[in-house]
Amino acid sequence: MKRIFSVLIAFPIAILLVALAVINRHEVRMVLDPFKPQAPSLAVELPLYFYLFGALLIGVVIGGLAVWMGQGRWRKTARVRAQEVRRWQSEANRLARERDAGISRSGGGKDLVLAGH
Repeated sequence: MKRIFSVLIAFPIAILLVALAVINRHEVRMVLDPFKPQAPSLAVELPLYFYLFGALLIGVVIGGLAVWMGQGRWRKTARVRAQEVRRWQSEANRLARERDAGISRSGGGKDLVLAGH
């Protein structure tokens, strides 16, 4: 259901972006010199859709970095818990080996007597 919903949203947006790119093919000059806009020392001429897609890409990257940095404490918690799991698992394996070694020495566990019975 979630996949269908995302396709229903993403497909029209993709069509809109492609149409926007086709319509806006003309060159636009971006001046990066605020002191001399008439005769800039640094200016770039690219199609308008390039600027739009560039802004979208930069937004996605910045948003991804913000989310990644915001989830840092959860990744640290997951690493700590994974270490604890490995430590407890190795302890359980060691105890199981000791138990199995004790059972095999006592004759297969046939002579075990429960206290109180």
